[in-house]
Amino acid sequence: MKILSQNTAFGGMQGVFAHQSDACNCEMTFAVFVPPQAIERPCPVLWYLSGLTCTHANVMEKGEYRRLAAELGLIIVCPDTSPRGNDVADELTNWQMGKGAGFYLDATEKPWSDHFKMYTYITEELPALVSQHFRVDMDRQGIFGHSMGGHGAMTIALKHPDRFKSCSAFAPIVEPSTAHWSVDAFEKYLGADKAAWRPYDACALVADGARFPEFLIDQGKADSFLDNGLRPWLFEEAVKDTGIALTLRMHERYDHSYYFISTFMDDHLRWHAERLA
Repeated sequence: MKILSQNTAFGGMQGVFAHQSDACNCEMTFAVFVPPQAIERPCPVLWYLSGLTCTHANVMEKGEYRRLAAELGLIIVCPDTSPRGNDVADELTNWQMGKGAGFYLDATEKPWSDHFKMYTYITEELPALVSQHFRVDMDRQGIFGHSMGGHGAMTIALKHPDRFKSCSAFAPIVEPSTAHWSVDAFEKYLGADKAAWRPYDACALVADGARFPEFLIDQGKADSFLDNGLRPWLFEEAVKDTGIALTLRMHERYDHSYYFISTFMDDHLRWHAERLA
C-alpha cells in the first residue's frame, strides 16, 4: 500500500492511498479518515460509495464529514468508483459507462470483465486491506453513498445484513435495471439476460427476499435526475409489508450536488453512529 497523502484534520488523519488490486487487475486509489479515538482503540467504520463520474476525492473534498466523524469516532473509507489505467476499457463519450461508472457490480461481459469487479473489490479485497492497516472494529460497519453509490450501498447491505449494521443513501438509483441512467451499462457489463441484473438492483433484491432492518434516504425535489434515474418511490413501494423500515425524506429546492450532500451529511453520520455504538 502506497501513501499518496496524509493530512491532519480535527485531530485525526485524512489519508489517500493506492494499492495493486487483484479484483480489478489495476492500481486502485482510496481515501481513509481516521478519527483521534483510533489512537486508543479500534473504531467503527463507515464506507462511503461515490456516484457517477466521481472518484474518492469528491466526497473527501466537498462532503464535509471530518469534523463530526472525529467527534463521533468514525473511520470513513471512500473508495474510487471504478478501475483506472490505460489498459482499462472505457467509453470516452459516455459518462454512464466505463471509468467513473463501475456501478459496484462484477462485470461478466468482455472487455469489461477484465477489470470491472467493483463488487468483489468493495466487499472483499478493500475491507481486508483496511482491516490490516487501520484500527478498525470490523464488527461495527455501516455503509452509505450517493446516486450510483447509494445504489451500491443499498444492494451491498441487502446482500450482507450480517456484516452491516446500518445503511443510508443520498439520492440513490433504487431500480437501476429499469432506470434510464443505468440500463445501457447493465447490459454491457452483465449481458442481455436481465436475471443477471437482479442481484445489483435494490428493488429486485427486496422482491426476491433480501432483507435489511432499515434504510435512511434523503432526496432533493429539485434534483434533475429524480424522475428518470433515481425514483425513490419505487423502493418505498418495494419495502411495503416486508418488515424493512424506510425513512425517506424529500427536500424542497435541493438538487443532486454536494451542496445537498454536505447539508445532510451530519444527519447521516449521527444516524449511523447510533446504530454502530
